[in-house]
Amino acid sequence: MTDTGERATMEPTGGQTPRDGLDARLVVDRGTFRLDVALTAAPGDVVALLGPNGAGKSTALRALAGLEPLTDGRLHLDGTPLDRTPPESRPVGVVFQDYLLFPHLSALDNVAFGPRCRGASRAQARARATVWLERMGLADQADTKPRRLSGGQAQRVALARALATNPRLLLLDEPLAALDARTRLEVRAQLRRHLAEFEAVAVLVTHDPLDAMVLADRLVVVEDGRVVQEGGPADIARRPRTDYIARLVGLNLYRGTADGHTVRFDSGPSVTTTEDLSGPVFVAFPPGAVTLYGERPTGSSARNLWRCEVAGLETHGDQIRVDLTGELPLAADLTTVAAAELGLHPGAPVWATVKATQTHAYPA
Repeated sequence: MTDTGERATMEPTGGQTPRDGLDARLVVDRGTFRLDVALTAAPGDVVALLGPNGAGKSTALRALAGLEPLTDGRLHLDGTPLDRTPPESRPVGVVFQDYLLFPHLSALDNVAFGPRCRGASRAQARARATVWLERMGLADQADTKPRRLSGGQAQRVALARALATNPRLLLLDEPLAALDARTRLEVRAQLRRHLAEFEAVAVLVTHDPLDAMVLADRLVVVEDGRVVQEGGPADIARRPRTDYIARLVGLNLYRGTADGHTVRFDSGPSVTTTEDLSGPVFVAFPPGAVTLYGERPTGSSARNLWRCEVAGLETHGDQIRVDLTGELPLAADLTTVAAAELGLHPGAPVWATVKATQTHAYPA
């Protein structure tokens, strides 16, 4: 049995081999829904599975945990196949969305539960749990039952319980979803620190782009059971490839065909960009790059001009988000004063412009 001061995972010996970490292709057939997602990650990586409700994120997480049998594919962890290994025998720790702490056990005994299940004596398990509660800043809550813990404290107890078994794979299912906005900000920063210290693979499931961008090294975006895009947070934010991702990162996104600096959209209109490209491309620009006029502007330097109609208005932070239909459906962000001066209301005709320098075109 390892001593109570050990790190979250075993120290690597002799350097990591290419087989270290996670190598999986998760195929799950469930009636009309089919999940087919490939995941690879090296020790120390934090991967976020991001996608809309029903995309298959939680199914993928359950498959990794052994709670959902694979129809096909593979699941290897540090070179060892886990496809047929029962959940309780996998070197996997799970933090569930609602934490699932045992209500009748103290914080200390909740954390000690995992090591006890892995064969540690009661004294060994409680000693290890004490170390983990200290790491989480919860030493003074050791005897507290879950109902008396705050949301942030409960989240940290659940994380300590998952890490106390020294997992080689840590799974987090919407770990911040149950928290209020203020607590979420604090706990997100704490979780980022703990994940940065974790030496094995962590997979995070979330539908919140901020959680994904802040906590993960790599994003894997899943829609309808398939991976539609993956990469670093900055790359995905700058080059979205689906409408879902564009909405998440707050961009207008269009697909078209480029001929030099002109892109003809599949929907009909065209746009002038600064990039010189050829063939299928995406064009993206933020709603804040859109300028609206009540009448067709004269003498405007913007080369991109479309006649639109206001479809809806909503508060978006300290601005007004204007949903537009017409020649080019798009979203525009205006100050409250600007929206009032234009007299915007559903059905109002407007002209929308975007400067070429504020667009971003990239190969599709």
